[in-house]
Amino acid sequence: MAQKNILQYLILGLLNQSPKTGYDLKRVFEDDIGEFWQAQHSQIYPELKRLEQADRITHVELIAGTKLKKKQYSITADGIAFFDEWRYSPTSEIIASKDEFILKLYFIDSKNDAHLDAMFTEQKTLHQAKLDHLLDRRQTLFSQQAAVDAHYGHYLILEHAINREQDYLNWLTTARP
Repeated sequence: MAQKNILQYLILGLLNQSPKTGYDLKRVFEDDIGEFWQAQHSQIYPELKRLEQADRITHVELIAGTKLKKKQYSITADGIAFFDEWRYSPTSEIIASKDEFILKLYFIDSKNDAHLDAMFTEQKTLHQAKLDHLLDRRQTLFSQQAAVDAHYGHYLILEHAINREQDYLNWLTTARP
């Protein structure tokens, strides 16, 4: 089965929330969506160009400072229809997540492997830092019920990420105390 170009839908969804520059989109990927989906600068800008060529987005040029021109993108009616078709269509498959640590563990032959303790300690540190970050984001973004109500989907995703990290840490601790 051909892989969907999910990035186009992410960009359309973000522009459906409000107009954004390419830099704004990059920041959202770093700060919010990066918890569950990654996109690099080198992917975002070519996708913006494709979406504009397909008449799903449009842009206006803004002047920042005295000379700097930047493009602010907005979704078109066709873009909204295309996005909504994807947003409300069934999600009929689960895509495997890519976890390099799990892949490395697959190739460990013995529970007595001398590297296991260091590998697990490193992962515990990384996942605890990630959990701490997520908990801080929840406090920053959703300390008020009004924020939860206004951005409920984002709240759910953040809660999912927190649960994922808590479960991962629990598994790391149980598997290799």
